[in-house]
Amino acid sequence: MSFKFNRGLFKYDFIDHHAVLCVPVDADVKEIRKSYIQIARRLHPDSCKDEGDAEKELANELLSKLVNPAYEILSHEKTRTEHIFVLSQIGKRLAQESVSVELSTDIVQELANAPNYEHIYKSSLAKIAETQYNSLEKVQHTIASLSELNLIYTMRSAGKIFTAAASLLIAQPEIPTNAPAVNQAPVNSPPQKKDSVVLQYIRRAQDLIAQNQLAQARVELQDALKLEPNNSRCHSLIGVVYLKQNLTTTAKVYFNRALQLDPKDQIALAGRLKIEQMTGQKPSGAKRTASSHTRTQQPGKSGGGGLFGGLFGGKKK
Repeated sequence: MSFKFNRGLFKYDFIDHHAVLCVPVDADVKEIRKSYIQIARRLHPDSCKDEGDAEKELANELLSKLVNPAYEILSHEKTRTEHIFVLSQIGKRLAQESVSVELSTDIVQELANAPNYEHIYKSSLAKIAETQYNSLEKVQHTIASLSELNLIYTMRSAGKIFTAAASLLIAQPEIPTNAPAVNQAPVNSPPQKKDSVVLQYIRRAQDLIAQNQLAQARVELQDALKLEPNNSRCHSLIGVVYLKQNLTTTAKVYFNRALQLDPKDQIALAGRLKIEQMTGQKPSGAKRTASSHTRTQQPGKSGGGGLFGGLFGGKKK
């Protein structure tokens, strides 16, 4: 059984784990664990022993495919922070672009317009959490409604959420107090901070591409380009995103731009060669170089941490 949602944050190729566990997007580990335990107890086979086979199966599917994965992401500091960072970027982008969002319930409409939206958001989630998993047949509808609340709240408070998540992601490890002063990096060095942020964007985008979460990967890379418009790696990776979505014309534009910036960008060379193979075009001399490069590489031992070797593989969305 697969669960499909087409409302709220789910519409933007984003798995809303907070909606699954019915916790606010700024919930801490203690609150997340408390909600998870309550839901897991409700869905446990011992709690469903008096229900029919269909409900028992549904409970097991909800627990294994939605609830457990949500807790796995949100219960760890690193993955939760990255998840919230992507969420905040979606909300920030939608707010900046003034995207029209469908408001399907009264409470969502109230949240969108009320000045005291934070109180409405928290109290609404707390009320829904009391009965979210009581009726298993209505759980999907409830999760979708919760995701709409999360979407509106994220759009209204995206700046605050974005700042909090970004500060955690780019935080540097502390230098031991007994470390020699000569080894300490200069404090508040703008170029170093800028580089670290762009690299964070690229690393997250690469991970998202590997997981086939293409919309989020594109958001990461577009934000990186706002900081470094001439970063060839960002252009080539956006090309990969579009290629995996079978949008070859757009992908080629980004690959060509990457090669203008860095004629030796191997991802862009391989991507453009891939497009030519798909469209039946004859490779040029520059592209034969990329072809030769791919033939001589050992499987799984490509540059960039293995990204190049498997970047264009896997199922397309």
